[in-house]
Amino acid sequence: MGVPGLTGFVEERGVFFTELRVRDTKLVIDGSSLYHRLCFAPDADFRRGGDYGAFAAAVRDFFGVLRACGVAPFVVLDGGRGAEDRKLPTLRSRAAEQLRAAHRLSCRAGGCLAPLLTREVFMQALGRLGVPFVQCFAEADREIAGLANRWGCPVLSLDSDFFVFDLAGGYCPLSHFQWQSVRAAAAPQGCYVPARCFSAERFCRHFGRLSKALLPLFAVMHGNDFVELQALEAFFSKVCLPGGCAAGRGGKHLRLQGLLSWLAQFAGPAEAVDSVLKYLKKHQREEIRELLCASMEDYAPSDVNLEDFFQNGSYECEAARKADVPQWVFDALAKGKLAPFIINALILRSTFLRVQVENMQRPSAHSTALPIRRVIYGLLLRVSHSTEDASPSKQTNELPLVCEFDRCQKTLKKTFVQAASLPPDFCDDRFPLDKLMEVPVSCRQMLLLETLGVKMSFLEPVPSHLQLPVAVTCYWIRCSEPKVKLNQLKALLLMIVSEELQRITDDPDPTVLPAEDDSVAYSEFLKWKEKKLQNNDFDLDAAHNFCQWQCCLQMGLYLNQLLGTPLSEPDLSRLYTGTLVHRLYQELKSAPSVENLFMLSPKMAQIYLVLLNTVESVVSPDFFQKMTKTRSESCKKRKTSSKKKIATRCAVPETQHLCNVNRFAALEVDD
Repeated sequence: MGVPGLTGFVEERGVFFTELRVRDTKLVIDGSSLYHRLCFAPDADFRRGGDYGAFAAAVRDFFGVLRACGVAPFVVLDGGRGAEDRKLPTLRSRAAEQLRAAHRLSCRAGGCLAPLLTREVFMQALGRLGVPFVQCFAEADREIAGLANRWGCPVLSLDSDFFVFDLAGGYCPLSHFQWQSVRAAAAPQGCYVPARCFSAERFCRHFGRLSKALLPLFAVMHGNDFVELQALEAFFSKVCLPGGCAAGRGGKHLRLQGLLSWLAQFAGPAEAVDSVLKYLKKHQREEIRELLCASMEDYAPSDVNLEDFFQNGSYECEAARKADVPQWVFDALAKGKLAPFIINALILRSTFLRVQVENMQRPSAHSTALPIRRVIYGLLLRVSHSTEDASPSKQTNELPLVCEFDRCQKTLKKTFVQAASLPPDFCDDRFPLDKLMEVPVSCRQMLLLETLGVKMSFLEPVPSHLQLPVAVTCYWIRCSEPKVKLNQLKALLLMIVSEELQRITDDPDPTVLPAEDDSVAYSEFLKWKEKKLQNNDFDLDAAHNFCQWQCCLQMGLYLNQLLGTPLSEPDLSRLYTGTLVHRLYQELKSAPSVENLFMLSPKMAQIYLVLLNTVESVVSPDFFQKMTKTRSESCKKRKTSSKKKIATRCAVPETQHLCNVNRFAALEVDD
């Protein structure tokens, strides 16, 4: 993010920092930087789709440290791309780099890639911890700087743009924020986080008389996420920058240093801009002047007052008003109850679908969730908007189109997707988008479940917080290509049950007496997990299927949110642990008895059977991959024995399970 090369230049010298003890203060945190920093832990597994429980634990530990040091955190997150979509070229470049990283990981090379649901897990964790946060309408940098200056406190981020902002309380890069090395001090001060704070004064003194007011012009001329001025290459090719750097030749930071030293001769931005324009052709000058001045505004204080939001929940934004965003949509976005995906589809009719570690020879994992996205687009685009249409069609009587940027093998490509036509209740003129929450909740729930292909009567035995994941799982099995293997389904369900067991063990309901069986079962599970998670086998085709499940879960979650959560929102940190689900899948192939992993806990064994029976009752066996006859016959006896044991342990009629055994006996995967 930010200004290319600036972080490296500052870090190499080190003289631009002052030591800081962070305690008893407010702290404005760039949420996007923080969740990337925490998920890119040295021991993280990026190949298997993410270990969200471990990530949520890191988030909890981080804010626990701040609380212990008397630090009051306020997290600010980027929202959508903004009505002007000025960062589109930068975002396309980043998406292409993420695609290359995903391909390297799929080939068992190294690299980092944030798992698909990292942002959603982070925001849910903030909510559980009671950490105040806001999701901005668009880019958050100016609003972060404005809030920090209002309070006179530091900014915590990893975005080099904050080297450029004039920050009263300074900028603390996350790379210098030693939250895992908290130190104690003599009373009454208490403990603190050792940190280093960037000093703009020291930085400017390094270049002589450079004024801080010239830093925004430097960022714009050098190039940032918003601006890459090819027209200025004429300036760089003609001007004699200090240090002999012309046209970018020399060391990696020579042009950066030369530009800053050259700017130091001017009293302010206006004088420097006049000098820059002398090197350009006359017919270009006024256009470039306007562009430079407008771009420098990206480093000016924002008109959005986030203090009002954190005090009374009011987030007023002129850009959102101009984009004609319904008030309830805007409010839900600010509170993190809608994703940036929604606002981008609404005002830009354009979305980026984030790549995962997939089989690049197969269609994108997101293709499985396309029908869900089409319903989302149908809900958002039933009415005309003032924003310019992203589709090349005339949009007369046709359904609206949305431009999707997604993977096609190893290349980023865009396609135009038609929004779905909606049931009559949602096409009624009484219920445009701004009145969507006035549609009866029963109708909204029905639309969600019809999209996922599940009836509520089938979900009633399932715990309410697992109903959406189970419905999504049924959808995934029907729509996945290649077909899901039965052992992949079982691995997912066993993983979910393990998280349920951990939840009731670590955070028991105070109104319910803890069951000794649960503690024993959890202890045995931990022993198995410790012993079994050392295997480094990686099945790319299985990873691809699990990626499809995450895509379906993400879009199911977004549709549920857009419809006002007619189903309970699940705790995502307890729904997917990539290392565990892959290990369970491998284990089920060679030792089907692992399906009995939770037999010591009648409650957990019962939950597993409820989840499995629900999926089996909704989804035809034809949707699973078939196995060879020989393998089928050899597995049938093992499966029947396993089901009998679980049925006996849970006191559930055996005939029900034997029926399921006979129905699915030929579906065990032949690997």
